[in-house]
Amino acid sequence: MIKLIDILLIQYSKQRCLYLSWEAASWHVSARLFERVSELNSTAMTERDRRPVVKLAPLPSSAQFLNVIESVFSGMARAVIHNSDYQSVDLCKKAIDTYIDERNKYYRQNPKRAGNKIWGEERVLPSFKPSNNCKDPNWR
Repeated sequence: MIKLIDILLIQYSKQRCLYLSWEAASWHVSARLFERVSELNSTAMTERDRRPVVKLAPLPSSAQFLNVIESVFSGMARAVIHNSDYQSVDLCKKAIDTYIDERNKYYRQNPKRAGNKIWGEERVLPSFKPSNNCKDPNWR
């Protein structure tokens, strides 16, 4: 999460605020994360160091239906991870990176048509509503 924040702060350096939201998974929350966010926010809007303020908005536990990205990640997991036999963890990571890189590249090259390439394979429509469970029930 810390590495992700650092990347997003560079990409969105002209914005005033960066909101991060995720489900209450233990690996998303740590004392180091909160320390880093506090450190970043303490100097975010100084004259010398202008960057977005980081605001955290974690979702309640057992509320994966609120996390729309779960639907997208479930599709990626089915395409890249399920029924795979990678020879090493590094090869699996490379496959995931390639999958994401290809989607991002396509989106940058075709921003008006990206929806048909990136979206559409989700288990459920990616929208926020209580009855919408985006997490694949076959994958924990």
